[in-house]
Amino acid sequence: MDIHIHNLSKKFNKEWIFKDINFNFKRGNSYSITGPNGSGKSTLLQIISGSIPATKGTVVYKSDQEVIDPEYFYQYQTQANPYLELIEEFTLPELLKFHFTFKKIAGNLSISEIINRLYLEDSKHKQIKNFSSGMKQRLKLGLAFFSESDVILLDEPTTNLDALGTKWYLNEVTKLLENTLIIISSNQKIEYEFCNKNIDLRDFKD
Repeated sequence: MDIHIHNLSKKFNKEWIFKDINFNFKRGNSYSITGPNGSGKSTLLQIISGSIPATKGTVVYKSDQEVIDPEYFYQYQTQANPYLELIEEFTLPELLKFHFTFKKIAGNLSISEIINRLYLEDSKHKQIKNFSSGMKQRLKLGLAFFSESDVILLDEPTTNLDALGTKWYLNEVTKLLENTLIIISSNQKIEYEFCNKNIDLRDFKD
């Protein structure tokens, strides 16, 4: 999966957040989107995901040179971000089983193996609403990492993670670099220092 953005621009009210971004994201590479607060990092990621529209410009998705209808891009991607909602009345196995009715599990993992990889065995019978913020973030990341996906979009991925959680994140995400297109919106270098390409949104400010 490759993603091509052409003259991508976003305006809120009368202010341009960013203008005329041209960039090609290619599978097997990892990209960071950086810039100061308010520069539009999360906004750009949401436009790429198809969650919100651009003010002008285009996003083209290609799989093996075949153009993918934007309406179906959700089938090729997974996300983890601060605004992702979890069903808090579910227990962990219930939530995972629900999620994987829509997404295929990567690597033929079982639900039990995923719980082990998340280091959440001791909390598997709790409702998600009783998880700490760090546990919820690890779960969000796990849903992205352990789903079969061509594209992974991460916004501030270590939010609420302690040092051990951050180490876990880096260990899991770097396993996916070879065959997956990964795009990370962040201001924390530790979250993206393994990425081989960068978009600095200061270069696209009006």
